[in-house]
Amino acid sequence: MTFRIQIEPVWRFTQERDSRSMLVMLDFLNEIRATGKITHAAERADVSYRHAWNLIEKWSEFFGTPLVERQQGRGTTLTAFGERLVWAGQRLQARLGPQLQNLAQELESEINALLPEPASLVRVHASHGFAVSALRELIDRDPALRVDFRYVGNINSAASLARGQCDLAGMHLPQGELRGRSVAVWRDVLSPEDHCVIRFVTREMGLIVRKGNPLGIASLRDLLEPGVRFVNRDPESGTRMLFDELLAQRGLDAARIQGYEQVEFTHAAVAAYVASGMADACFGVEAAARRFDLDFVRLVTEDYVFVCDRRSLENPSVRGILELMKSEAFSKAIEALPGYSVTEPGTVHPIDELFNL
Repeated sequence: MTFRIQIEPVWRFTQERDSRSMLVMLDFLNEIRATGKITHAAERADVSYRHAWNLIEKWSEFFGTPLVERQQGRGTTLTAFGERLVWAGQRLQARLGPQLQNLAQELESEINALLPEPASLVRVHASHGFAVSALRELIDRDPALRVDFRYVGNINSAASLARGQCDLAGMHLPQGELRGRSVAVWRDVLSPEDHCVIRFVTREMGLIVRKGNPLGIASLRDLLEPGVRFVNRDPESGTRMLFDELLAQRGLDAARIQGYEQVEFTHAAVAAYVASGMADACFGVEAAARRFDLDFVRLVTEDYVFVCDRRSLENPSVRGILELMKSEAFSKAIEALPGYSVTEPGTVHPIDELFNL
């Protein structure tokens, strides 16, 4: 037996100079926003329609302003205040979700290490992304797999592999002339004799811009225009490294980009930042743009692979993960992600192919 741990943030609002507090279910409001129907939100929350309205009225009274409004022919919509609450919640989840999953994994590993279990644990370090999350969900459903899964940036996953701190290390590299520069960080880690590459997914990267692209952003050079607000990825992420390489390739000065120093830590987080109106553009995967109903300007294609020591292939849990990558369930999950595709996922190849994938 192994234990799974989930950690989720709770929003509890407290009024200034008042001990009263209010717990607001932001998922409930988001369901109203997505469907325009309180009945759907009530069903998802497993409460009656009447109780759902009571909750809305309590929240509106607490904040002193309506959260929803009814319009003939349009159903129920969120007010501007309700919209802001939902977007704040989505930014929080996008920003903290991977960190909370890492913390939960640490606690799981500490607890499960004390239990009588077979010694087939596999440690996976990979940057957070939609395809990686899909794989992790499949892993979590399989009780036979013992996996310590940590979200780690592209650079740090290479260091983890070099230090023997992980068995599978995620690595994403652009296709084309930038590949050689991107792989440099891995050169001292990999050897054809000791390591191999596992195919995973291919994904489209580019600029995520507001719906309708009102500023007409069509290239990286447009980010330098006055008034264009940008939100960046964190400096240790592979996506940030790729963005900086693209700027250098085009001879563009990052210092001229308004918001270059403003960072978020996942593709979903930067997309949510744009969707909430706090920025006009960011750089990330197409799937993040589509999830938040934003437009996308495709710039480069990346291959996401896993690298491992050949001896790790003997681990039953590693073999189980490869079978999940080859499964129909994984292929269907990737097909549902805009801008993602798979070619022979879970197949093992020589490390030399890393430069030509």
